[in-house]
Parts: sequence; structure tokens; C-alpha cells
Amino acid sequence: MHQSTAEDYEGVARIINSDGRSSVVLVCEHASSFIPDALDNLGVAEEFRQSHVAWDPGALAVAERMARILDAKLVVSGVSRLVYDCNRPPEAPDAMPARSEIVDVPGNVGLNDAARAARVATYYEPFRTLLAQTVSQTEAPVIVTVHSFTPVYHGKTRAVEIGVLHDVDTRLADSMLAIATGHTEAKVERNDPYGPEHGVTHTLREHALPGAHLNVMLEIRNDLITASRQQVKMAEMISGWVSNALRDLVSNGEPS
Repeated sequence: MHQSTAEDYEGVARIINSDGRSSVVLVCEHASSFIPDALDNLGVAEEFRQSHVAWDPGALAVAERMARILDAKLVVSGVSRLVYDCNRPPEAPDAMPARSEIVDVPGNVGLNDAARAARVATYYEPFRTLLAQTVSQTEAPVIVTVHSFTPVYHGKTRAVEIGVLHDVDTRLADSMLAIATGHTEAKVERNDPYGPEHGVTHTLREHALPGAHLNVMLEIRNDLITASRQQVKMAEMISGWVSNALRDLVSNGEPS
């Protein structure tokens, strides 16, 4: 049986720093705003295709820097979340959203079962498989997903600056939040601006919870990571939180 490699998924999913030796596996599901030509931009105007509607601005740059700091592998999706949101299961309506915030996505309206299945096979399964292989090949894997969010959503300003999100396994999030308290001026919150009730923890549920792997999802307000120097500073700070949290958890008996 053929063992899939990163090259099999070129353009759809890829692994960065494939020789990383850390137990941390970084994930960036919304790394790209790319929409394949065959989908005719999904009928979405250019201004929205480059906005948070289509991807997570700044998230990939932060994740790449974290991969270097932590010596970690990083698995990323190569297509816009409007094509397929790799942080959603195939049955989720917003896996191929007909509307994203205030923006209609005509190319996703009225997709029949065959069209949805084709999207899943072409854009989600390669990502899911590559991430699953990466996790399985990493000793005592720790899954850390990196996202960004817009400071204004549906006209409402968001005060939170960094969200530390979790599903039923709170271990890594608890430790990171404890470390962040009193060590940063940033407004850091638990499960904010999203939480598991919003369906955003699919990657954690799919790749971390079944194996009881330590895990966390990070949300960074995108106006804080627009410039390279901001991205570097954010990556260094959060990488420190991750490293120190893992050290504390190991000292308390969690697997290393």
C-alpha cells in the first residue's frame, strides 16, 4: 500500500519544517486565501477574497515562526476556507459556507451531495490524512492550532486579543492561561471569541482527543499581527507559553 507523503498533497496541504524534532505539531487550517481557478473565485469579490472572510490573515506567518522557535512540524491547508474549511467535518454546513459573516458565497450555494463529496475528497481528505500521519509519526504529540480573528465581527468590536481555546481536554489551555496571567499586557481569554459550542474544535476532536494528546487552539486578533515585527513578537511570546506550559505539565506527571 502506498504511504502518502507531503508531495502527494502539494497545493492542497503541506508540511513545513518536516524535520522538526519537537513533540509539538502545529496546525494552520486557514493559512491560505487561494481559490482554484476551476471554482471561478466562488463568485466572491476580490476585496473579500483577501479578507478574513477567506482566510486567517497573519496566522501562517506566526505559525511558521513558532515552528522555527519550537523546532516543530507545521501542517497547513493550501486553499481558502471558503473552498473547504479544514477545521470543520464534512457534514458541517459551514465546511463549505454559503455565507461568511456578511458575505455571500454564490459558488457554495445549492451544492448537491456529489459536489460536496468531491470537495471533501479533493481538499479536506489530503489535509486530514497528512495531519493524521504527522501526528502518528510524532512521539507524545502535542497539537497546537493557530488562527487569527477579525477585531470587528458583525459590527461588534472585540476586546479580546488572544483566545486560548479548548474542548473537553483543558490541560494545556489551563497551564498556558496560568502562565499568561500577569506576564502579558494582552487581553487573554479562555474560549473567546469562540468556543467548542461554535463548532471550532474539530481538529482537536479529530486528531487530539481520541489519543488523549495534549492540545490547544489559539486565536490571535489579526490587527495585532499585520506587520512582520508583530508576528515575530507574538510567535515568541506564545511559543514561550507553550514551552513553559509543557514543562510544567511534565513536572506534574503528564506524558512528555
